[in-house]
Amino acid sequence: MRRALAIAVGVSVLAVPVLALALPAPTIQIGLGETEGASWAPVVKMLGLLTLLALAPAVILCTTSFTRILVVLSFLRQAIGTHSAPPGQVVVLLSLMLTGVVMAPIAARVDEVAIRPYLDGSLPEEEALEAAKGPIREFLLRQTRENDLELFYRMTRTPAPQTQADVAMHLLVPAFLISELCTAFEMGFLLFLPFVLIEIVVASILSSMGMVMLPPTIVSMPLKLLLFVAVDGWSLLAQSLVASFG
Repeated sequence: MRRALAIAVGVSVLAVPVLALALPAPTIQIGLGETEGASWAPVVKMLGLLTLLALAPAVILCTTSFTRILVVLSFLRQAIGTHSAPPGQVVVLLSLMLTGVVMAPIAARVDEVAIRPYLDGSLPEEEALEAAKGPIREFLLRQTRENDLELFYRMTRTPAPQTQADVAMHLLVPAFLISELCTAFEMGFLLFLPFVLIEIVVASILSSMGMVMLPPTIVSMPLKLLLFVAVDGWSLLAQSLVASFG
């Protein structure tokens, strides 16, 4: 009995691989077949939306007032001499808040002429996109120097536009960035002047008193902080930054 049971178990064990070889192996195919009535538009829209979300920080840097404000506030830290105060996170957050103040009218216009009509269904996607470009292009052109815009048109050998609506966005955006950097450096230069004068005066007084071994920065930094607080520097600087985009 035991011998018969062992033989039966052995036969069943040997039969498993034989049956596996005899039966056809299952196949799995992964592909995108053509379906009647199917459309790629939703997939493309989703990919476009994800790409836009990934590029949102770059869009903010390239098409808003954020760059100028951040550069000027960074110059302020260097001019005073407090390289870690306020912290970088605070400087970035303040730049974002001031950017929101500057860009609020442009965002309201984009919402009025493009977003609301598109959500109501009265404006197709392509026309909504073109309508949204109008206020943004107007803001960029107002802050861009003509020489910078002409530079990119010359470099790309593109014919000059006849109207503002004909200005190419891929040429306007880098020209806007260069103009913003130039304006920020000019404001930074004016911001540095009073603090540099304090440094010169302190260094002259210390040298005349024979205190050559005392670093002038130890004395000048409290004076610069006192001057900045006395003239209400944060309010003046925020007002000047916002007014510079008027």
